[in-house]
Amino acid sequence: VNTRKGRFEVADGGTLFLDEISEVSPAIQVKLLRVIQEREIERVGGTKPIRVDVRLVVASNRELQGMVSRGEFREDLYYRLNVAQINMPPLRDRKSDIPLLVDEFIREFNEQNSKKIRGITRGAMEMLMQYEWPGNVRELRNLVEGMVVFGRDGHLLDVGDLPTDLRVQKSATRDLHVRVGMTMEEIEQRAIEETLKATGYDKQKTAQILGIGLRTLYRKMKQYHITS
Repeated sequence: VNTRKGRFEVADGGTLFLDEISEVSPAIQVKLLRVIQEREIERVGGTKPIRVDVRLVVASNRELQGMVSRGEFREDLYYRLNVAQINMPPLRDRKSDIPLLVDEFIREFNEQNSKKIRGITRGAMEMLMQYEWPGNVRELRNLVEGMVVFGRDGHLLDVGDLPTDLRVQKSATRDLHVRVGMTMEEIEQRAIEETLKATGYDKQKTAQILGIGLRTLYRKMKQYHITS
């Protein structure tokens, strides 16, 4: 019999945080519902139920009610979990949090990796503030972790430490000059030309930054007589 305590046993009398609850399999959803209802667990290989008293806090980056309506998440489990709900705005809508988060992540990853990164330059921070962060805080955390791990001890993280894609996106935006009186076609042509230039004429990356398909990019290049 496995005598090692699981997460519920360890958290007995306290709080257990379950992240990405939307990604839990149907089989695990059934087991979790049973634990919530009966307040009992069984160790792997065990036969004796163990009483637990745990407060659950769960998080999801997907809309659970919509998943319930599509049959992707158990309705009974949803209502058991949805006692008090806190909706956290995406990072792009609370960019004032970014400097605080970056400082905390640098401290965390310095400690974890025995690094001595002193902080981040104003230029690099400005780029982070202008990025839209589709992956929210997790994307920022992963980015800072990579910068700290590969950064030079005793130095500040700088623009050159940022991922290439993020620097290219900023460069393309900075170089786009729009004049009063320009037509939409002229603005579109300029955007394509400047983004191509910023990416070194990498068409796949250009299409990704512009948010269009590769075939659409080729069609637009032909329309505006843009050659590479």
